[in-house]
Amino acid sequence: MPGGLVALALGGFGIGLTEFLIAGLLPQVASSFAVSEAAAGRLISGYALSVAVGAIALTAATARLPRKQVLVGLVALFVVGNLVSALAASYPVMLLGRIVAALCHGSFFGIGSLVARGLVAPERTSRAVAVMFAGLTLANVLGVPFGALVGERWGWRAAFWAVTAIGVLALAGIAALVPGGAGEAKSTTAEGRWDPPAPTSVRAQFRAFRSWQVWLTLTATALGYGGMFGAFTYIAYTFTEVGGFSSGDVAWLLMVYGVGLVVGNMVGGRAADLDRDRALVLSLLGLTVTLALFGLLAGDATASVVLTFLMGVFGFASVPGMITRVTDHAHGAALAASANVSASNLGNALGAWLGGLAITAGLGYTAPLYVGAGLVLTAVVVMAVAAHHARSSAPQT
Repeated sequence: MPGGLVALALGGFGIGLTEFLIAGLLPQVASSFAVSEAAAGRLISGYALSVAVGAIALTAATARLPRKQVLVGLVALFVVGNLVSALAASYPVMLLGRIVAALCHGSFFGIGSLVARGLVAPERTSRAVAVMFAGLTLANVLGVPFGALVGERWGWRAAFWAVTAIGVLALAGIAALVPGGAGEAKSTTAEGRWDPPAPTSVRAQFRAFRSWQVWLTLTATALGYGGMFGAFTYIAYTFTEVGGFSSGDVAWLLMVYGVGLVVGNMVGGRAADLDRDRALVLSLLGLTVTLALFGLLAGDATASVVLTFLMGVFGFASVPGMITRVTDHAHGAALAASANVSASNLGNALGAWLGGLAITAGLGYTAPLYVGAGLVLTAVVVMAVAAHHARSSAPQT
């Protein structure tokens, strides 16, 4: 495994930690700054909004710069944001630190996925992206318990100091281990590695969005993510109000889900390298069935544990393939890769909103699972159409 991939995965781990650990620290942060729980919650929603905005804005603004330099700058921005949070003397400063740290999120994973592809042979590109995203999935498993544990023992600021230190290590690793030209060349290298074409102007970057395949992939990403995270947003209520679990059980159940994400990410990357479109359709179809069965069997404790794991597996199995698919059809445009991250965040917001509407309408705490199944089923249709169109328009040999 190239050392550069490990450095990218470490960066993804740090960024994932800062996204997820705040959930376990909100009570302490709210008490420290004497703000309401709702105000403290804006440290999460503000981060998510900044991810969606930063993914497009920063990728477009840095289109002409070498990708390694951009990654180093993004991780430096991440370090500064977490440092501001660790030192924050007031709630507005804390929120500013969260926003600054979030701005790098989408661009890092978008540009980083292109660089990761350039570090391996062409037949291993989706697996390379999966390795990079492994840091994010591990952070999903460890983020909330890490934040809660560190916060309880040493205070919430210590958690942000720890993430800042991880960011510094990732910064040094990327600077030292990622080749300077990774992702910059316009053709496959002599070693057989995939080096994507790199449009350097903002106009050239946006021209990638003329492709219907790009839009279909972004739509499938938004609907697939929206279905999974819409259900996940309210899953604690499903566990306690329907499944009969105690509130103390929720933490380990979420870790089961996180382990599923890790497994799905790696399996999905390997499957996408074999037959990408088929793997994407099957993973989305598997997620649809899992969510629907979860809704039906949520009252059974054993079934809930198994289906929670499968929701993580199928939910993240499509991620490496979606990233490589959108960048292939966008001819290597980094803006399209970052747009895929923005699409997933917009899908998250849509799924959570629709799931909340279903609960408010009195449909119960299994309703978000059925809403999620419906969204992902729509993603299956979109992905099937995209795959069929790609096959029919491919040159005949």
